[in-house]
Parts: sequence; structure tokens; C-alpha cells
Amino acid sequence: MSSLLVTGISELWTVDPSRGPDGILTDAAVVLDGEQVAWVGARADAPDADDRLDVGGRAVLPGWVDSHTHLVFAGDRSSEFDARMAGRPYAAGGIGVTVEATRATSECTLTRLVVERVREAEAGGTTTLETKTGYGLDVDGEVAAARLAAGLVETGVLDTVTFLGAHLVPAEASSADDYVDLVCGPMLEAVRPYVQWADVFCESGAFTVEQSRRVLQACAAAGLGLRVHGNQLGESGGVALAVELGAASVDHCNHLSDNDVDALASSDTVATLLPACDLSTRAPLAPARRLVDAGATIALASNCNPGTSFTSSMAFCVATAVLQQRLSLDEAITAGTLGGAKALRRDVESGESAALPVGSIAVGARADLHVLDAPAAIHLAYRPGMPLSWATIRRGRLVHHKEKH
Repeated sequence: MSSLLVTGISELWTVDPSRGPDGILTDAAVVLDGEQVAWVGARADAPDADDRLDVGGRAVLPGWVDSHTHLVFAGDRSSEFDARMAGRPYAAGGIGVTVEATRATSECTLTRLVVERVREAEAGGTTTLETKTGYGLDVDGEVAAARLAAGLVETGVLDTVTFLGAHLVPAEASSADDYVDLVCGPMLEAVRPYVQWADVFCESGAFTVEQSRRVLQACAAAGLGLRVHGNQLGESGGVALAVELGAASVDHCNHLSDNDVDALASSDTVATLLPACDLSTRAPLAPARRLVDAGATIALASNCNPGTSFTSSMAFCVATAVLQQRLSLDEAITAGTLGGAKALRRDVESGESAALPVGSIAVGARADLHVLDAPAAIHLAYRPGMPLSWATIRRGRLVHHKEKH
């Protein structure tokens, strides 16, 4: 691949920890060399490159890092959403509707649906995507989803795959404990070649703390990194379990005790907040301000799924975090980029992955840029809901350009 000079940048948000408070540059330029960032600095000092992209006085951010999605699904749950908006409370059992539809859909169709969802996310500036299994809930279904997602990682469409066999106890299971035996045994063994992470829904109506611990310990013994769905519907114990086991992230975090906040602040476990899901379920918004003030690391993610957050718009999540969760713009952008990278252990400082780091515009990081159709990033919150993604560069390639669509 050739080198590319991106110039005409009014405001460059590097989100590079090594730059400290000097992470936002004006009248800047970036040089990409193949899939890596090769140079960052003032436009007047930019070196030559094979090609040039002048963004015309627009703001540039790292691509969004969406560290929590459920993209491998079929079917529609709009009627459930409609009922919830009319007052019915959210219950985890609606997942079973998606399981039934996904099991009945061919691999070819599922692959097409996932790729379409990824392209929508790219059009909104997302360049790094985690996705989960969890809509098969039997050995064959979980393996099919894991294999499909792994194939898309190999081709560069997705970035990493999480095993979520412990999403819900399926209707055909004789008991929750028997299903946990299946997840920890034959199911884990079958999906292991295709996944890098394991997750569990530690919540009322899903899995208890002890059942969740069994799943996570088995997956850790198999060499998988750990993630947890926790404290979405109440103080479920998921946060404490995630910190105890050294999970990379615990996601949702709507209901937190003081002990939960303190545990997160004193650990390397990232609190991943899912504001689009909170709005869709009419749940209390996760206490982002409280977590940041306590010193916890937070991420923002879309939780794209058919039941509780059918959106991949990270810009919507960032705007919500600023407008309703009282984060500063800098805090929200960092959470949607570097925070997600930390949750995936793909940031410039962790060194836990052989893959190129993401979430920052720093020399040696992956060449992922999000060009806003605005002169300053504050427009993300100032003009919420507007189509502000002018261009997306992922792995050094232009994957979305507003003027070409």
C-alpha cells in the first residue's frame, strides 16, 4: 500500500496519552503508511507522501472503537420495543426470540447481514468492532456464529470475537446448572478455535454470580480473555466478579454501589457504558460522571443488538454522554476511542495484543481516522443526530466518503 498525507485538518484529536494535554492539534496533518500511522504534526512540517487527501478544514478523530456489539443475529424485535415504550419493563427473556430467528437463518444470509451492519458502522466513523456469539445457545449454533465472525476477522471486516454462550438459559435446557455444564464443557471446546474472549450475562433472569464465575473460570483456563455483562438491571454482583477475576471490562454498569465504583477505580477493569441501550430500555443512565471522578477507566460502546439497542451510532452514544451523562467532550471522545481500545486491550500502552494498537492517532498505531463534516469536534454534541461523518479511513483505506455516496 502507498503512503497518504491527510492535510487541511482544522482540529486533530490524537487521543495519544504520550502527548498529555497537547493531544489536540490545530492546522495539522497526518501521514499514513499502509495500515499504520507514520507521522503526526503541524501541516507546515508534513513530509511528502505518495498520495494526498485534503479534508478542507474539517476536524479529524481516531476511528471509534466499538467494544461491545451483538451483530450475528437475524429477526426483528420492534414489537417488543414498541411494547416497552408503552410501559412494559425490559426482561432478558426477549433474547429467546432472536435465538429462534437466528437458528433458522442460513450462514450465507447471516454473513450478509453482519457485513451490512459493519458497513453502517463504518459510515458513522467506527473502525474497530468487537462482536459476540450468544444467539445460538446450543453447540451447533454457537459454533456457527463463532466461525462466521472469525471468518470476518480473517478478512478484516471485524476485529475480535467474544464467546457469549452464557447469554441466557435456552428454553430447551433442563436447568440453568445443566446448561452451564454445557457452556463450560462441549460448547467451550467447540468454539475455542474461533474466539478470543468470553462473556457472561451476570444478571437476574440470566446467570447468578456463582454460575457466572464457573463460566469465566473455565474460559480463562482455556486461554480466553474475560468480559462481563454486569449490573444492568440491579446490583447483580457482576462488577465485583469482573474485578475479582481481572476481566478486561464489565459492561452496562447502570446500578453501582460505592464499593463497585471503588473496585473499578482501583482496578484495570474498564467500565463500558452503553447509553443507547439505557435509553432504549428506559433504564437509569450509567453514572459516567461518578465513575470518572472516582478515577475509573470508562468506555462507550453501541451494544448494537436487535432487542435493546438497534444502532451502531457511536456518535449518538458520545452525544448522549455529553448531553445527559455530564461528560466533557474530551472525556466522551476518549471513552469512545481509547477507552474502547483499553477494553479490548488494544490501546497504545497495553502491549497485550500482537495486532496494531487502535483508539489513538499515534505513530505506530493502526491507520484509522474519522473525518467530521464540521470544523470542530464539539459539533458531535452541538448538532446531535446530524450526519457528521465526512470520511472514514480504516486500516489505511477510505471505506466511507460522504461526497461519494
